[in-house]
Amino acid sequence: MNFDTMGGDCTNFASQCIYAGCKVMNYALPYGWFYISPQKRSASWTGVQYLYNFLINNKGQGPYAKLANVSEIEIGDIVQLGDMNGNYYHTPIICGFDGEEILVAAHTYDSYNRPLSSYSFYTARFIHILGARKI
Repeated sequence: MNFDTMGGDCTNFASQCIYAGCKVMNYALPYGWFYISPQKRSASWTGVQYLYNFLINNKGQGPYAKLANVSEIEIGDIVQLGDMNGNYYHTPIICGFDGEEILVAAHTYDSYNRPLSSYSFYTARFIHILGARKI
C-alpha cells in the first residue's frame, strides 16, 4: 500500500524496510506496530511520531531502538526530520555514507542514496535499531 495521497508514504516505507529486516510485527493494541491492510494497521506503521514512540519504548515483540547521536548510526537505521517547533514530519532510512555525508532512501518522493543535507529541515533525530524480539 502507498499512502502518498493520505499525507505521505515515508513512514510506511520505513516500516516496510524495518519489517524486511526483522520479520516480526507487534499486534498489541493500541500501541503496537503492524500492517494487515490500509484499514487494519497501527498508527506507528505510518505515523512519524508514533513510529518513534513505538521503537523507543517497545519492550515487547518486534523491533526496538534507541535515540542515537550521528556517530552511532548504521545502515538500516532511520532519521526523522523536524521543524523549528519540534514537529517531526519525515522518516528516511539510512542507506549509506559518503565521507561525512549521510545517504538516505525515502518514499513519497522516491529517493535512494540522497544526501541528507539536500533536505530542508530544522532538526534531525537519529534512531538506531537495536534488534527485534520474537516472543
